[in-house]
Amino acid sequence: MRAQDVMGRVTLVTGKEEYLGARVVADVRAAVRAHDAEAEMADASAADLTLATLGEMAAPSLFSSVRCVVVRNLENLPDESVEGLLGYAAAPVDDVALVLVHGGGPKGSGVLGKLRKLGTVTEHKSEELKPSEFPSFVAAEVKRLGATIEREAADVLVEAIGRDLRSLAGAAHQLTSDFPGERISESQVRRYFGGRAEAKSFAVADAAFAGRDRVALEELRWALDAGTAAVLVTSAFAGSARGLARLVGAPRGLRDADLAREVGVPPWKLRTLRDQARGWDEAGLARAIRAVAQADADIKGAAGDASYALERLVLTVTALRRG
Repeated sequence: MRAQDVMGRVTLVTGKEEYLGARVVADVRAAVRAHDAEAEMADASAADLTLATLGEMAAPSLFSSVRCVVVRNLENLPDESVEGLLGYAAAPVDDVALVLVHGGGPKGSGVLGKLRKLGTVTEHKSEELKPSEFPSFVAAEVKRLGATIEREAADVLVEAIGRDLRSLAGAAHQLTSDFPGERISESQVRRYFGGRAEAKSFAVADAAFAGRDRVALEELRWALDAGTAAVLVTSAFAGSARGLARLVGAPRGLRDADLAREVGVPPWKLRTLRDQARGWDEAGLARAIRAVAQADADIKGAAGDASYALERLVLTVTALRRG
């Protein structure tokens, strides 16, 4: 982001994905700092904003005429302040970068509509990502840091880390710091993140729903010995059961991209689900889901031995698939 893109303009940040919105704010501030190292930073809540306070924040000080003003929670802007803000946004001060942050949702949509019509306003949308978009986010993050990553490696990283963008960005930063300028492989990702508790839990669930009882029990023992919480295991089983149920009940003839959206998984996950689904029908999955619910209740206090409850879950699920 360049200084000329934000100085004397309004940057409008909208959407529910807090991490992406925070990144835009940070990029604007960095651009202003690059333009003037002595620039002042101001931060305010829209609920407290009046024309007078906006004028104070935008006015030059004894130290610098360049300022970056961030107004958060635009959806809470008082009605009496709307016209003043719109008036300023239509003719912003040249030495001020104004950032307006709206947290998403219908509240304040009228103000957003009017701001979007102004030629001085640039909008950055930070919408929540779909499941299929997380590997692309990882690839873009790695590229941003000067390296590249194999598609399979990005898939493995998402499976190991989960769908928290801040954690994924941190993992990408760690990988690119250790392998600067390289093409990051699946083996490198597994070496760094294959031991994550969430990944171990899904390894147990994947083996069980594939009917491989011996492998699933071994993975379960390794996971528990490594300190994986029992609740993560039942959560992984629940997620796998839901994915299989959606796949089995999905309309026929869909393209992979459309089917992935229907099932709620990234496209690469379909191959695993299809292999697992060959031994399942809707009735069997319904019984498996009940078994997962019972195991979840057991580990949360209904039974005394969480390990036994999880072993019984593994054997129940693998037996249902074979059946």
